[in-house]
Amino acid sequence: MRILVLCYEYPPVGGGGGRIASVVSEGLAARGHTVRVVTSHTGTLPREETSANGVSIRRAFAGRLRQDRCTVPEMAAYVASHMFIVSAEIARFKPDVIHSHFAVPTGAVAWLATRLQRVPYVITAHLADVPGAMPEQTELLFRFAKPMTRPIWRAAAASSAVAPHLVELADKAYGQRPVVVRNGIDMSDAAREPLPVQGPVRVLWCGRMQAQKNLGPVLLGLGAIAELPWTLDLIGDGPLRGQVEESIHKAGLGNKARLHGWLGAERVRELFKQSHVLFMPSLSEGLSLVTIEALRDALAIVGSRIPGIDDVVIDGENGILCNPHEPETYAKALAQLIENPDALEAMRRAALARAPLYDAERMVDAYEELLSRAADQST
Repeated sequence: MRILVLCYEYPPVGGGGGRIASVVSEGLAARGHTVRVVTSHTGTLPREETSANGVSIRRAFAGRLRQDRCTVPEMAAYVASHMFIVSAEIARFKPDVIHSHFAVPTGAVAWLATRLQRVPYVITAHLADVPGAMPEQTELLFRFAKPMTRPIWRAAAASSAVAPHLVELADKAYGQRPVVVRNGIDMSDAAREPLPVQGPVRVLWCGRMQAQKNLGPVLLGLGAIAELPWTLDLIGDGPLRGQVEESIHKAGLGNKARLHGWLGAERVRELFKQSHVLFMPSLSEGLSLVTIEALRDALAIVGSRIPGIDDVVIDGENGILCNPHEPETYAKALAQLIENPDALEAMRRAALARAPLYDAERMVDAYEELLSRAADQST
């Protein structure tokens, strides 16, 4: 197949959704499909490049200023500019099918660009692009935008979602029930067994510092265990970094917490391998890619009892699930693991045992079938 992949963010730009778009694109190209990606340009990134597997990538003007975040006006600029850019790509590349990662804003580009050039497109919903998935950030946006997003879903040849709870939300909002295709990563280099804990227990957090991640309020509660032997590495940045720094100071965690900012993929992997526990106090998630990466590197997970995390974490088996609205529960869960090395090691081994369930090859199989069926509809 000739597959045109659209995503408003693509590594190194953006977060988990863009990274999944990359894993899927590379996996499809490795199977012999011709894959072309069109995404947003920022900074000094190359306008055109080709990956090792032969994925050709075009980064075009989209009005985006930062790699780690995209505002609503920037999303509008992306739709306005990429509608014409993608139309030209369709005429030149002649795809059999389009894969749109994110119903909003990318799906709007797919819908607009295919009004005159009838190419089937498939939507993959990741989280914030579905009404109700992240109410703390998108409720106001969808109050106005929802009527405009209905045609995007209805015109799609097929749709998918990364977690079951997004299917229910899409059904409620649009009367559509996308196929569930769970996120996956390359598990070929997964840890063989957990490395023994030597010294303090190393706790890791990774993501965008924004309201959805619930980081600042929960960090305040970790002051209750400041005297225990543990450290905290925080990878990422975002609009609430100041709040995070303030919470660390108020909780008396200045000698335990290290803020690394955004790091390259190799350095992120190093920190995962050196860590023992992943800390995920989020209010909402799609299917958290970070938790899957934790399985690969044998990290127990202390996370929120929410859809998107409880798909990966079996409470009491490979981690501990907490109430995101009761910050003190995270401190108790971490203390339980810090003070009980045997329980921590058992959970880390259980994490490794679950890793094969989220192998990238399973995910690519599902997308290959979905895109193939959509392409066949136009023949």
